[in-house]
Amino acid sequence: MRLEGKAAVITGGAAGIGRAAALLFAKEGAKVAVADINEESGKETVSLIHSQGGEAIFIKTSVASEPGMQNLMDEASEAFGSLHIVFNNAGVGNESVRLADMTLEEWQRVIDINLTGVFLGMKYGIPKLLESGGGSVINTSSILGLKGKKLLAPYNASKAGVIMLTKNAALEYGKKNVRVNAIAPGVIDTDMIKDWKEDTKNWPVISGANALGRPGSADEVAKAALFLASEDASFVTASTLLVDGGTLTY
Repeated sequence: MRLEGKAAVITGGAAGIGRAAALLFAKEGAKVAVADINEESGKETVSLIHSQGGEAIFIKTSVASEPGMQNLMDEASEAFGSLHIVFNNAGVGNESVRLADMTLEEWQRVIDINLTGVFLGMKYGIPKLLESGGGSVINTSSILGLKGKKLLAPYNASKAGVIMLTKNAALEYGKKNVRVNAIAPGVIDTDMIKDWKEDTKNWPVISGANALGRPGSADEVAKAALFLASEDASFVTASTLLVDGGTLTY
């Protein structure tokens, strides 16, 4: 098993990519702290891990809260005795409006969760990794952190910021045996794109606009995160791994 003896924190672990990663990491031997604002679904993820023989706990967390993120890392480290992997995955979309019509409240909500949440995950997670002798941080960005899309200004900006935060942290902590990478998913079939899927006119175009001609699955993104979390990626840091089916090339 690729994560035998490791302990991991996964934010946004109640559903989608976060749940898929929690299940996969546990299957590969990791003890997993599932963090999410949604307590019911987060505990369901933990139950699924237990049902497959894995070890997991749920910690209710708002990633935009500094005390919440500090508590998450403290509680996970205390429960497992160490921490080796931090997967900063929680994220949200935004209302589809033009930039000048975007409210400051909506802008701030998306930035707080998507960007500040990643910052806080590293601020309080990396010291725990250092105490364990090193480890791996994976941050969820998006192909929309690499290309623009109208009506999604805060989402674009937050996901681009994640990529730069990732590079910065990789430079600062590489010699301390902490690798920091990002993943950039394309169109992934999760609840986050539910509105897109309900658009019967445009969904066939959106879902097939890549080299593979289909949307990705949460499991496929989880496997990319597993690679970055494992020793298979021992010489990979400061990278942004596209998991987009060739969307940026299409």
